Amino acid sequence: MTPAAPQAAAAAAMRIECRGVGHRYSAGRGLDPVSFTLTGPGLAAVTGPNGSGKSTLLRILAGLLRPVAGDSVVSVSGREVPAPERRHVTGWLAPELQFYGEFTVRENLDFAAEARGLAHGREAVLNAARAVGLSERLGDRAAALSSGLRQRLRLAFAILGDPPVLLFDEPGSHLDEAARERLAAFIQERRTSARVLVATNDSREWSLADERITLGTRDLGDPS
Repeated sequence: MTPAAPQAAAAAAMRIECRGVGHRYSAGRGLDPVSFTLTGPGLAAVTGPNGSGKSTLLRILAGLLRPVAGDSVVSVSGREVPAPERRHVTGWLAPELQFYGEFTVRENLDFAAEARGLAHGREAVLNAARAVGLSERLGDRAAALSSGLRQRLRLAFAILGDPPVLLFDEPGSHLDEAARERLAAFIQERRTSARVLVATNDSREWSLADERITLGTRDLGDPS
């Protein structure tokens, strides 16, 4: 048998696990304890009623929020990545992600690439802008972008440097149909080499998933 290519072996060694992970902001607000394991590349959808903790779960996995109960594991190439270091292996997209309004699109992306310590930052910026259809907008100030273009910029932030774990919170928000089709094609491409989690209640997004994690009902299964 031919040995697996290094990249394929690394993808197969990816794992995301939650063991009783929960969080509380106040009484009745937060994430009820949830447990699941996802291995290898692929696409999983996180669904549930408003307030069920979809965004909270993604923030915990990204290492941006410490849970009050349980623990999570993000493992890439067989190595567990501690929460403070997950910014190096995860791409996070969320509605609250903000930019420097006085900076151009390129300057915002350059800053993000430098903050992540990307070895080929300029190339990563151009590749991310091209992937989301912002190549012609690199010189525009972020404050002048429409809501749809700002959402594309959030996506560009998330995919800078091709991280192996992508955490997308309502990625289709504010996008028109053409941009949604581009997003779906992009996710379909990345699901073969990255572990993608999409928090959404939009059937156009969760129906693409291999697995579906429904918060509030403690259900993990296929999206059918």
